[in-house]
Amino acid sequence: MRYLTLLAFSVLLTACYSFRGISIPEGVQSAYVPNFKNNALTAPPTLFLDATETLRDKVRDEARLVITEDNPDIQLIGTLVDFRVTAEGASPAGDVAAFSKQNHLTIVVAVEYKNLRDPTDEGWKSNFSDFYPFDGAVSLASVQDEAVETILDNINEKIFNRAFAGDW
Repeated sequence: MRYLTLLAFSVLLTACYSFRGISIPEGVQSAYVPNFKNNALTAPPTLFLDATETLRDKVRDEARLVITEDNPDIQLIGTLVDFRVTAEGASPAGDVAAFSKQNHLTIVVAVEYKNLRDPTDEGWKSNFSDFYPFDGAVSLASVQDEAVETILDNINEKIFNRAFAGDW
């Protein structure tokens, strides 16, 4: 009886996609994530490809879907909308009267989700953004790789949660 219970528990666990509370629509086994369009004129030339690949990796690894162009069950179409650095003004540095400027690198992507297996599912379109604060005394080039990686991780988490966890 103990082995039967253990076997049943093992089968139940392998049927679950994750412990994160994601919900993959019934019958969905594949996804199509075409290369993002690049509408952000000031973005690094390969950022749209980086955004595409990191989203593909997340869908493949965490939703356990096969990424394919041939007859996919769902699709996530993305557009790189904005890449900008803004100065966030001065903030007090403790008790000292000196002020330090902080910059924010912001990335915005637009994503359209469609469940191609369910014609009654209208899908959704949404913008996702995140920013990375950095000291105004340093150049963007010195923090850009870390900043872009952090921002894309955060944006992809938001996209993933919207698509597979119902989080808005």
